[in-house]
Amino acid sequence: MITTPPTKLEPGDPAPDFEATVVGGEFGHSPVDFRLSSYFGRPIILYFYPKDDTPGCTTQACGIRDQWTNLSKTGTLILGISTDSIESHQRFITKHSLPFALIADCDKKIVNLYGVWVEKNMYGRKIWGTERTTYLIGSDGKITHIFRKVKPDSHVSKILDVLGRA
Repeated sequence: MITTPPTKLEPGDPAPDFEATVVGGEFGHSPVDFRLSSYFGRPIILYFYPKDDTPGCTTQACGIRDQWTNLSKTGTLILGISTDSIESHQRFITKHSLPFALIADCDKKIVNLYGVWVEKNMYGRKIWGTERTTYLIGSDGKITHIFRKVKPDSHVSKILDVLGRA
């Protein structure tokens, strides 16, 4: 069962549940089935990003990788989500030695569920794509923080600031 989100998610709302395929991190290099609500009971970071191995997304992912020692001390499950395939995720993880898991949302169900599939302006053209947004979910399954339109190079410091206060 998939949870229907309110019009716009806000801190305090229950995190919409979903099922997807995940690879990397504590799940290993082979794809496995994942259900978000199975991991309630521990803090979760869902970070949505546009595309594997592009400059901004690589900066963002490598920032998390470079702070992995500090992030992993918090016991937080970190999941990157894009509309790329599992195969693309596996290459991205291997190429950049990413220690966390990535979720494939090829059918765009999760990006729509979380309201991050948006119309963007790229070089004067309107296109649809994933807005770089991060959701922090408490161990109770409720959203505690939302960072919208995240800057790739300052993303991890915002997460660490919040987790340091948690």
